[in-house]
Amino acid sequence: MTIYSADGNLMNQFGEKKRIPLSIDEMPQQLINAVLATEDDRFYLHFGVDPIGMTRAIIGQVMGQNKGGASTITMQVARNFFLTREQTYIRKIREIFTAFHIEMLLTKDEILALYMNKIPLGHRSFGFGAAAQVYYNKDVQDLTLAQMAVLAGLPKAPSTINPISNPERAKARRAVVLHRMLVTNYITEQAYQQALNAPITAQKHGAEIVLNAPYAAEMAHQEMIERFGKEQAYTGGYKVFTTVSTSLQNAAKKAVINNLMAYDQRHGYRGPIMHLREPKDEDEQGNIEAEQPVTPLSDKEIQEALSQIPPYEPLIPAIVSQVNERSVQIMFSDLSTENINWQGLSWAREFFNDNKQGPAPKQAAEILHYGDVIYVTKEKGQLRLSQLPSASSALVSLSPDDGSIKAVIGGFNYAQSQFNRVTQAKRQVGSNIKPFVYSAALENNFTLASLVNDVPINQWDQRTGVVWRPKNSPEQYSGEIRVKRALAQSKNVVAVRLFRAVGLDKMIPHLASFGFAPDELPRDESLALGSASLTPLEVATGFATFANGGYLIEPYIIDRIEDANGNIIFQASPKLACDDCSELVNQQGDAENENIAISADPLTTEIIDSSIDENTPQYERATRVISKQNAFLITQALNEAIWGADWSVSPGWQGTGFRARSLKRRDIAGKTGTTNEAKDAWFSGFSRRIVTTAWIGFDDPSRNLGSTSYNNNLDKNQITGREFGAKSAQPAWIDFMEKALQTLPVEPFVQPENIISVRIDKATGKLTDKTDRSSTFEYFIFGSAPSEYVTSDNSHEIFDSNKNAESEIF
Repeated sequence: MTIYSADGNLMNQFGEKKRIPLSIDEMPQQLINAVLATEDDRFYLHFGVDPIGMTRAIIGQVMGQNKGGASTITMQVARNFFLTREQTYIRKIREIFTAFHIEMLLTKDEILALYMNKIPLGHRSFGFGAAAQVYYNKDVQDLTLAQMAVLAGLPKAPSTINPISNPERAKARRAVVLHRMLVTNYITEQAYQQALNAPITAQKHGAEIVLNAPYAAEMAHQEMIERFGKEQAYTGGYKVFTTVSTSLQNAAKKAVINNLMAYDQRHGYRGPIMHLREPKDEDEQGNIEAEQPVTPLSDKEIQEALSQIPPYEPLIPAIVSQVNERSVQIMFSDLSTENINWQGLSWAREFFNDNKQGPAPKQAAEILHYGDVIYVTKEKGQLRLSQLPSASSALVSLSPDDGSIKAVIGGFNYAQSQFNRVTQAKRQVGSNIKPFVYSAALENNFTLASLVNDVPINQWDQRTGVVWRPKNSPEQYSGEIRVKRALAQSKNVVAVRLFRAVGLDKMIPHLASFGFAPDELPRDESLALGSASLTPLEVATGFATFANGGYLIEPYIIDRIEDANGNIIFQASPKLACDDCSELVNQQGDAENENIAISADPLTTEIIDSSIDENTPQYERATRVISKQNAFLITQALNEAIWGADWSVSPGWQGTGFRARSLKRRDIAGKTGTTNEAKDAWFSGFSRRIVTTAWIGFDDPSRNLGSTSYNNNLDKNQITGREFGAKSAQPAWIDFMEKALQTLPVEPFVQPENIISVRIDKATGKLTDKTDRSSTFEYFIFGSAPSEYVTSDNSHEIFDSNKNAESEIF
């Protein structure tokens, strides 16, 4: 089974057998001659059983000599494909009669083709076409005589005489094959001598993986096993084409790796992987004692040590071979040397814990010592000291139009951990839940201009005897605040107040409509602050509903499956998030004609037009779960979380996602998320055509990303500072979306029908005639706009609050 990206690049292969079927005409004649000379030189003369060869074998057994020649190629076909491997006289008799039957049904060329295509030849290769690729990375037509002779000798014992496992035995077996070809006049003496003296050149060659996307490939692999069962999936020769984009997958990989390493290095250096020589001691004043003689590292010691260290991309194992004042020399496994200058070392403050590091180093000897085994990275020709990140991360991106998954990164490196955090890690989502809570509020008589009291909450819980005090983060409050700004600035107490206003009995079903399992949602007010645990894929799927105008899509990763003969046996037919699905299909280039059978009812997924020809492609519309007006209004608030009040135009507040302004795209929206004690950090966001969720945290739930604030008596020079969604997760989202948006034109979020825009007073949410900075335009569902005009001048409140607005953003 081979798995490919959407653009046809090989991602991985799975299975027990590798075959490349060839017709007898596609087999080189010299290879056929080598097989016949070695296995059955009278193949075209006998009737399935060779009396001469069998007589020779029987006499040899009686005389205690192994004369060989008992099994013909036809008998080997019978034994390998139809009978057990037990060595009994009964089985031998069955083999003979099966050979007779095969000869009656098939021609000699058909029998030989069966044999040459299916005989096991070692390293999971079956048939000579596959063996030529595995051992020589060649087509059979390109093999030399010496190479053909090696392959022709393999059927006798493919596991013990193959040229990779035992080149000496392979060479001896090759000599036997060449000698038989010589005595049967298939080759000349000159060709025999030339091939006999040729070196054994075989190496194991696997399929060339063009796109390294193991988490995505494993998702497709598991789905294939579910569809066909393990044995059939592995042996059916299926070609699986996924929805994954090569360019986006590579961008996601780079974004996650760079962000994880940046986070990791902010928190200090945990030290080398191992010491091949013990570091020098320090005296009581902290000075390194006088140099003591150190036994130099031998080349063998260096290579053996580095061979034990896995090279997790982009980390390269190396050994410190010299320590200078502000640089070190390192040696790689090939014994080449390079230098790491101070720019690549100076970040390495000593790691104490997730919140605290040592002071900044002043010289290289404070960081590394002779004989230290380390990881380094190399970018633009410059080396940098590095380490394997202890935190984990995930990123998933999909199309909000149909749920096709475009990129999946389930961790730093698949070789390090096969745990796919995109689909398997349920983590608390923090403020990533708030757009869904606010969506419920809009369904229950709130508008974006509604005022909610942003002041601390103190609630006595009679069950626990504890006062629950949800707080904003940071602990700053604005008094009465509009719903739109409260979402953009991620006000915790406002989310709780909206949750209370809607009520638990309405809130749970509303959140469940976005695809979240209702029995996994906490049934208390902590849900408003993100106590629910969801996977990144579930979060991205929920956000896709806002991007596509209110439809719940179903994520999928397999686009189509082909059998071994290239026939399409499965083609994905996803439900589309669209009002006019024919327009969407034409945009995607998938429509074969204009007659697309879709439902006319936006609240059903049934295909109702039965008059269309059965060969016409049919597309189901996804289920609408919120109105397009609701989706548009939440999207506007999430757009404001990024763009907010533009400080480049006038002083104003900023949303928590303002860092995404670096993308210079107005057609994006998003939301940060941080959990208690910063154990999880999120950023989820979208444009009209792509939605992406990034997460970072520790697999160990007891650890936090960094929750210490500067507002204490600790030494600021030794504190990393608080980690949160905008700082820890959003950089990966930005880096990825920068690449993803390059191929997508600017596409503003379209204002749907029944949405109007009116000018309101920022302080009160009421209508206003003013056009200064105390007013703004706001969207409303028709009939929900305020009808009362502001009567007092509140502009001074707006201007005064703007002066201190920047301190409210973290």
